[in-house]
Amino acid sequence: MQPVLKLENLSSFIGPFHIVQGVSLDVFPGEAVVILGRNGSGKTTTLRTIMGLLRVASGVIELAGETILGLPAHQVARRGVGYVPEDCIVFNFLTVKENLQIAMRKADKETYARQSYALDLFPDLKKAYSRYAATLSGGQRQMLAIARVLQNDNKIILIDEPSKGLAPIIVERVGEALIAMKNSCTLILVEQNFPLACAVGDRYYILNSGRSVHSGSVAELAQDVQLQNRFLSIGS
Repeated sequence: MQPVLKLENLSSFIGPFHIVQGVSLDVFPGEAVVILGRNGSGKTTTLRTIMGLLRVASGVIELAGETILGLPAHQVARRGVGYVPEDCIVFNFLTVKENLQIAMRKADKETYARQSYALDLFPDLKKAYSRYAATLSGGQRQMLAIARVLQNDNKIILIDEPSKGLAPIIVERVGEALIAMKNSCTLILVEQNFPLACAVGDRYYILNSGRSVHSGSVAELAQDVQLQNRFLSIGS
């Protein structure tokens, strides 16, 4: 089976700093792959590199067998890569409805069906449909950021730290939505909340010092306290 996304020995910079120094991974259709690692290991930088937001030094980025290496971010998005950056980035002075509409590449029946699906995933947004995003809670803003990327028929969706700064009850609701999304989406999730990562992910890749150093089944990682302690500092 051909992977939806393939990275091979990817290397990239933030300014003069060589952050990603050899990341390789495959994501297959219908999977949720979790990228794990300590702070500063290159997780967010890897997503930003895939999206064409950072300078690539070397390596391979293929989407459905075709290279997207070196493409600007807007072209990567048009090829079918959805991206939810960290920190709940939404347009504060647009309504929920307008935030969703501005993300649409088309305004056809299929797109509006995807909007209905997103609003069913996040009932809070349905209730707040006509409210300005600035009036939403942090959790609702994160829901909106995820709902916005669902407006288009993406081949894969990259989601960066969706639980960051959220109350436990909201993390649970976002997690339930991500699990439901697996029925129709292929996902890469960067997440520091290990229980959430285990609940959503099928496979994992661990990054350390900008390199992919370990991979496997999330179910197996959840039982491997030694590996957790070695690379994630969460074992007991």
